[in-house]
Amino acid sequence: MKLAEALILRADAQKRIQQLRERLNRSAKVQEGESPPEEPQALLEELQRTLTEFVDLMKRINRTNVTTAFDANTTLTDALADRDGLSLERSILVDLINAAAGAQFRYGRSEIKYVSTIDVAGVQKRADDLAKRHRELDTRIQQLNWSTELVE
Repeated sequence: MKLAEALILRADAQKRIQQLRERLNRSAKVQEGESPPEEPQALLEELQRTLTEFVDLMKRINRTNVTTAFDANTTLTDALADRDGLSLERSILVDLINAAAGAQFRYGRSEIKYVSTIDVAGVQKRADDLAKRHRELDTRIQQLNWSTELVE
C-alpha cells in the first residue's frame, strides 16, 4: 500500500471515529421506558475496532515518514514539520494583516483614529511568499506520498 493510500484511510478512520462519538452520545441516555436509537455496546465495539485500525495506521505512517528521505538532507518527517511551520507563520501574518488593515468607522472628529503600526503591503508580500513555498513543498510531499510504500 502506498503512503498516500494510508493517509486517505487514516482520514476516513478519523471521520468514522467522530461519527461513532456522536452516535454514542445520542445513545447514552434515553427517557425511562424508551430504547436508545442504537445499541451502545455495539457502537463501543465498533469504536474499539476503528481505533485499533487508526492507531495501527498512525504507527505505520509515522515509521514511514521517519525513514523516508525527502532529499539529501531531510526526511519526510522534516519536510512535514517545515510545511506546518510555513502554514502557521502564514496564518499568523494573515491575522496580523486583517487586524492592521481592518475597516474603521468614525462618526465624528472627536472619535479616536487608529493607524496601522506595520507595513501591510510588506507583510502581505511575505504571506504570499510563504503561501507559494507551502504549495511547492506540499506538492513535493504529495508526489512522494504516492511513490512511497507504507512500512509494515
